[in-house]
Amino acid sequence: MMTEQQYFDNGITLESYMAQMESNQQKSYSIYEKFKLPEDSEFMALLKEKKPHILVITEDWCGDAMMNNAILRKITDAAGLEVRCVYRDENLELMDRYLTNNGRSIPKYIILSAEGTVLGDWGPRAPKVQEFVDEKKSVLPEKGDPQYELHVKTVIGEISDGFVYKEDFWQIVFEDLRQAFEKALK
Repeated sequence: MMTEQQYFDNGITLESYMAQMESNQQKSYSIYEKFKLPEDSEFMALLKEKKPHILVITEDWCGDAMMNNAILRKITDAAGLEVRCVYRDENLELMDRYLTNNGRSIPKYIILSAEGTVLGDWGPRAPKVQEFVDEKKSVLPEKGDPQYELHVKTVIGEISDGFVYKEDFWQIVFEDLRQAFEKALK
């Protein structure tokens, strides 16, 4: 069984991951380019001092990954941190160590010490963003309903648009990530 550090060592950089995305690439880059990192010298100093490694479990078709990975990259670029990505569907053994409500929800960020010790994890989404998703999904008919597939596509589109255009979500994700990093590193 591979350790998280071994997965990290075998992963690809977040920059490379984003460059080779087949789905959501333009949207993810748009978020990355538009998101303005808040002034937070204390947080940046902590990241630069502790230099955690971040292992990302992701897939490029995932709307949460589209938004969250762009915010994570902005943070880690500013702090000069190493981030490596592995694909969920190719690494189910790792994914199954980090389930959310018994599901393989992504992205998952595993915060490692420079030596490879797991310090914490985050994902797949900030609680306030989860509320938005839950609200959008609350209007869906039951899965057996003949209209379900049509409605679910519409709702997923609305959620994805929210991730791309609701800049307050980006700040919410930043704040939630900051809290997770601070908890793991202090």
